[in-house]
Parts: sequence; structure tokens; C-alpha cells
Amino acid sequence: MTRLQPMVRDGVYYMFKALHGPPKNILVEGANAALLDIDFGTYPFVTSSNCTVGGACTGLGIPPLNIGDVFGVSKAYTTRVGIGAFPTEQLNEVGELLQTRGHEVGVTTGRKRRCGWLDLIIVRYAHMINGFTAIALTKLDILDVLDEIKVGVAYKLNGKRIPHFPANMDVLHQVEVEYETFPGWKTDTSAARKWNDLPAKAQNYIRFIENHIVKWVGVGKSRECMIQMF
Repeated sequence: MTRLQPMVRDGVYYMFKALHGPPKNILVEGANAALLDIDFGTYPFVTSSNCTVGGACTGLGIPPLNIGDVFGVSKAYTTRVGIGAFPTEQLNEVGELLQTRGHEVGVTTGRKRRCGWLDLIIVRYAHMINGFTAIALTKLDILDVLDEIKVGVAYKLNGKRIPHFPANMDVLHQVEVEYETFPGWKTDTSAARKWNDLPAKAQNYIRFIENHIVKWVGVGKSRECMIQMF
């Protein structure tokens, strides 16, 4: 307790002083994904707090007007731990490959993560809530060995496109996914450090996803493996 005491502060006052003192960069890092948010996630398969950008306000007492850039993080494919609807899940060799190559294991539980194709409907939904300034697209290198790669671009219910992510979980369990298919690049991207180092087919895949908000592309675990787009 004696060692911790000097680090104990009134959090609201501490953040107020930080925001209104000498200019500085303040980085707030969130945990968990948008679909685990207690208000906007796939209830009841959610966590107990707000892990979207609003959590920075409710958790730290930061006024909304002080929120600046909002950077999202998305893997180049989709994963989920535990039960709950997962429309792009691949219960086949593709899902197993993504799980194995990506070392997809829950940090807390140690359970294998469920894996599937990138779901752009979910990414767009997260963008609606968070208003991302840019997105870091990580683990692109996990896709290096695939012959073809799919991206979920829309949900269909009874043959008709749904224009948004469904709030009703019963509906989410019933949707069919409309995919766009890309040829795999079949090249090791882990040594890439610049955009031009990536194979043309990998560039095409990223450009399809980015819609002008993907700022970083990750091709490995280290900080040096992040390629900055702009």
C-alpha cells in the first residue's frame, strides 16, 4: 500500500489538469471489440462496460469535445471468443488455418478463437458508432498462404439485402453473407515495410477494404511491421 499511495490520484481532476495544462498528446487505449460493448454489442454476449469510444468519456471523465482522433484496429480477418452469432465464421480448414497461423487464443480464457472471413458489415457498424479517423488493419501476413480470400460485404435475409447491421440477434443468426472474392497473393509479406513492398494482389485486397480510413497495415508482431499508408 505504501508503494502504491504516491500513484493514487483523483482521476477526474488529474485528467482535467492534463487536458487544460501545457499542450500534450494523451493516448487512451480501449480493450475489447465494439461488438462486446454493453450498449452496442451483440447482447447478451458482451462485456460489462463500454468499450467503444464513449468509454473514454464515461471511464475517465473526459468531456466529448476533448476527443480528437479515433483509431480503430481490425484484423484482416474476423475472430470471436465464445458463443454468439458469427455470420462469416469458417467451420472448415480455412477457419482452422486462420486459428493456427494467427495463434488465435483468448488471452484470459485460453480458449481457441473462432475464425472467419473479414466482415465489412461489422467494420462499418463499428465505424458508425466510433467515427474512426483511421483504421489499423493487422495480421495481413496470416492470409499469405491462401489461394483465395473472401470479404463479407452485405447480409441477406430471405434473399434481400439488409442495409445495416441488425440489432435483433435472432435476425443475425439467420442472415446469409454476400462475399467478394479475391485471389490470394501466395507471397510472404512479413518482411514488407513500405506499401510498395506488398504484392499487387495484397494491395488490391487492402484498397477494397480501406475506403480511405485504413492508415496502417500490420504484417507481423513487432512495431516495425506496421506499414503506414498516409
